[in-house]
Amino acid sequence: MAKNVGNGILKKRSNYSVHETLERLKQTLEERGITIFAIVDHSGEAEKVGMKMRPTQLVIFGSPKAGTPLMLAAPGIAIDLPLKILISEDPDGNVLVSYNGPTYLQNRHGLPHELLQNIAVVETLAAAVTE
Repeated sequence: MAKNVGNGILKKRSNYSVHETLERLKQTLEERGITIFAIVDHSGEAEKVGMKMRPTQLVIFGSPKAGTPLMLAAPGIAIDLPLKILISEDPDGNVLVSYNGPTYLQNRHGLPHELLQNIAVVETLAAAVTE
């Protein structure tokens, strides 16, 4: 079960390392035909400038077939699309998968209920890669 941290962000604890969780997510997205637009290696970029941070990876992904109807119904949702999943390690060594909750995005942008399924996939993906 994802923990709601009160600002629309849901977090799930992963049973895998950041690297393993990232690889599982990449494989799952590929299997489902979902495009990975970018992977931002925040910790790797920090290292390049001589700074140290816990492993942190941001995956930006989506499907124009799912996203376009959302943007047609509520153009402002484009600020939150493509979808994102953050995979990070907390100070205790726990790996967390964080993402914007679909209901939060629906309420934030006034999306019609019938389009919620277009962004609810993020919860399915988070569950698939953490367990």
